Amino acid sequence: MTASETPLTGRILIADDNQQNRELLDAYLAGEEYQIEMAADGEQTLQKVRDTDPDLVLLDIMMPKLSGYEVCQRIKQDEKTGSIPVLMVTALKDMGDIEKAVAAGADDFLTKPVNRLELLTRVRSLLRVRHLTNERDRLLAYLAEVEQSGAHPPSAAGE
Repeated sequence: MTASETPLTGRILIADDNQQNRELLDAYLAGEEYQIEMAADGEQTLQKVRDTDPDLVLLDIMMPKLSGYEVCQRIKQDEKTGSIPVLMVTALKDMGDIEKAVAAGADDFLTKPVNRLELLTRVRSLLRVRHLTNERDRLLAYLAEVEQSGAHPPSAAGE
């Protein structure tokens, strides 16, 4: 199995005020190696993001308490959550809505009704980016630690 065929695991938060929409997205993701969390409004979404540290958020725009735009903006502005990819999933189709989602920090945008193959493809892509970002951050932290300690990392030649 090549790296591109390796299944990506991850925690996905599905945030939508409509239970049927949450269940549909959950069903579309069934059979994949994902741990699914659910949220029904904007405030609950932000709480779940803090509590579960998801690898990806599937976010509806039209939600009670806080809109998806507000939720996305808060996720992206927080240093602890800013690197979490956000995929907006909405019935809104206007170019202005897409521009507003991008301005709020959305990483991608899907219009309802959602096509299963398109959803799975975008989820895999965003999770791959998330995993690579996490790997880079771990490597940079390790290199900073090595630099601070004055130690030299092992060389490729085994010196």
